[in-house]
Amino acid sequence: MTTLKRSPLAPARFPDLPPLAGVRLGTAGTGMRYHGRDDLMLAEFDPGTEVAGVLTRSHTASAPVLWCRDKLAGRMARALVVNAGNANAFTGPIGSRDVHHTCESVAERLGCPVDTVFVASTGVIGEHLHMECLLDGLPRAAENLDSSGWKRAAMAIMTTDTFAKAATREVR
Repeated sequence: MTTLKRSPLAPARFPDLPPLAGVRLGTAGTGMRYHGRDDLMLAEFDPGTEVAGVLTRSHTASAPVLWCRDKLAGRMARALVVNAGNANAFTGPIGSRDVHHTCESVAERLGCPVDTVFVASTGVIGEHLHMECLLDGLPRAAENLDSSGWKRAAMAIMTTDTFAKAATREVR
């Protein structure tokens, strides 16, 4: 495994992020692009969680963006699944089918409606997802859902990043 040189802008340590009521995070390594590290993140949200989003206006949006645009109208979210290493962009009907299959698999595993599952992908453009790897990783990510998994989640969604990013603030 190639390790990227850590950026001089990286903070000395990952911040302490408190559990967020109603959110549990899990990760898994799929081997889709990276070996020896987690590259799949699953977030589960409690029933009744409302969602909003800001998405690209590009006419060449990826399959995950098109899915999320459509599902945002429902305003409810039960899950978010993110894979790193493959953007699922410029993949045509196969990319859309893969998003739908991913969301169906998450919905079945978590017992929620498929239209409350959101998806994001980051990485190489123009390659189809390795669905067998992704689908094999979902049960492992679901098994380790935890309210304190912020650092693991931030690390799992890194593509070319040299450090995991996170910040927290408390407001009243």
